[in-house]
Amino acid sequence: MPTLTVFLEAISVAAFLFYGIACLRSPKLEVEFTRYQLARWRVLVGWLEIAGALGLLAGQFFPLLKVAAAAGLVLLMICGLWARWRVRDPWYAMAPAFVLGVVNLFIILSALDLL
Repeated sequence: MPTLTVFLEAISVAAFLFYGIACLRSPKLEVEFTRYQLARWRVLVGWLEIAGALGLLAGQFFPLLKVAAAAGLVLLMICGLWARWRVRDPWYAMAPAFVLGVVNLFIILSALDLL
């Protein structure tokens, strides 16, 4: 597996574990989800982020799981971009979701040997 792919997978796992746990525990993110008018989805999003990160880890042994986890994370990031766009957040607030979405798209393409 190319070094870049390993590095990007590690970044994605770390980021989604961090954001997933923060989503479940951080009062700041509770306020943010209320601002997005998505408060009732905060806990689900947190668990989906954690599950996606764990799926990427397990994907080292089960390649299809890696593709599925990365695809789920791409969809979460698309939803995150949409939520931020709806409340008219500036582009720099959307940048982490965009970058993580692109990183996971790269992971998918790499796992499917399309790069």
